[in-house]
Amino acid sequence: MIRNDVEFESSGTTCRAWWYRPDGSAPAPVIVMAHGLGGVRQMRLDAFAERFTEAGYSCLVFDYRHFGDSDGEPRQLLSIRRQLDDWAAAIAFARRLDGVDSSRIVLWGTSFGGGHVLVAGRRDGRVAAVISQCPFTSGIASTAALGVVSGAKVTVRALADIVGSAFGRPPVTVGLAGEPRTAALMTAPDAVSGYLPLIPEGLELPNQVAARVGLTIPLHSPGRALKDLDCPTLLCVCDGDTVAPARPTVKYARRAPRARVIRYPVGHFDIYIGDDFEQVVGDQLEFLRATVPV
Repeated sequence: MIRNDVEFESSGTTCRAWWYRPDGSAPAPVIVMAHGLGGVRQMRLDAFAERFTEAGYSCLVFDYRHFGDSDGEPRQLLSIRRQLDDWAAAIAFARRLDGVDSSRIVLWGTSFGGGHVLVAGRRDGRVAAVISQCPFTSGIASTAALGVVSGAKVTVRALADIVGSAFGRPPVTVGLAGEPRTAALMTAPDAVSGYLPLIPEGLELPNQVAARVGLTIPLHSPGRALKDLDCPTLLCVCDGDTVAPARPTVKYARRAPRARVIRYPVGHFDIYIGDDFEQVVGDQLEFLRATVPV
C-alpha cells in the first residue's frame, strides 16, 4: 500500500490527512475516517486504515481543524459545527481523489466522531455506507455519565471560557480524560487508563480542550440522525461503555431503516487494541465486503 500526506481546505483553514491507496489500478471505494473527542489520527486510526487498505479500500484519514497536524487557532478548540463542516469538506475532497470510485464513499468515525458520521452521512445523502464505532449518540446520556461534580466543574469553566473569548482572551480549558470528580469531559474510572495509552510514544498531545464545548455537548444528540440515514450503517456498540452509553445508541438504531448493531462485552477504549481490535476490525471488513465490495 501507499500512504501520502495530503491536505484540503475547510472554511478557509487547512486540514491535513493521510491518503492510503491499495495495490492495483482499479478505482477503489474510499473510506473517510476521523477520530473522536480530542483525538488525532495517530491514536490508532492508522491501524484500522492499514487493515482496510490491505483489503483493497482507499482511506482518507484526517485531523479536524484546531487539532493534530491541521491548522486552526486557537488550538484545541472543539466545535461541533466546525467538525461537521470538516467532514463535509473531507467527503468533497475524497470524491476528487485520483484512482478512487467517487460514487462509493464510506464514512468511518469513532466515539465523538462516531456521532459525527451519522449526521454527516444524513446531510450528504450520497454516501454508500457508514461505520460508527463506540458512538457518542446522546449528549444527555454522556453528560449523565460524567457525574454531577465533574459536570458542575466543567460548566463553570465553560462559562468562564465563553466570557473570556468575548474579550479575546486565551481559552479556559478542561481536561479530556481525567480522574473522577475532576474538571474533564471523560472522568469514568477507565478514562485515563484507556485514553492516554492510545497516544503513541513521542507524540506530544495536550490532554485538554477549550471548555466552551461543555455547554454544547448536552444539547447534541447525533443518534437522532439515524432514522433519516438511508444507507447501510454498522454500529459497533460497547456494552461496558462509560463514555458513550450503549443504551441510547441501541434505542436510536431501532428507528434506523438500514442499521445493523453489533455489540461487544467491552469498554469504550478496549476496541482499539488487542483481541478486541481484531474482532471489531474483522466485523467491519465483513460489513464492507457485503455492502461496498471492492
